[in-house]
Amino acid sequence: MKTDHLKTNKQFMIGNGILAFAVILVVVIFVYMSMRLQTKNQEYHYYNEEYRITLVSGFAGGQFTIYMNDSIFFDQAVEQEPLTLSMRRFSEESSLLIVDKATEKVSVFELSEKGGFYRFEKEGDDIKQLAQEN
Repeated sequence: MKTDHLKTNKQFMIGNGILAFAVILVVVIFVYMSMRLQTKNQEYHYYNEEYRITLVSGFAGGQFTIYMNDSIFFDQAVEQEPLTLSMRRFSEESSLLIVDKATEKVSVFELSEKGGFYRFEKEGDDIKQLAQEN
């Protein structure tokens, strides 16, 4: 009689193992389907807006790095002023980061979704945005 009791427990454990395996299999299938649908829905969005960045005064002779979001657009010494850089918008929201390599100070500026012309000047250690042109 003792062997029947062990046989029942063994069958119960095997059933639980099969059920757990089936649940894990269903979860993996749904995660795979979700990821596949997500990659199909992602399309590259092309933006027509353009940003024109002008370093007006105070930058000559200094080493600067200019980032838009996480991309480097300028990384060298500014030889002459004014220095104008043009770049296209490539994401939903854009920020401009100007890093002064001498002081390692980072200045962050929000950019409009409509593009535009931005002018900056450096006074001492501070970088200021001048009035925006249209």
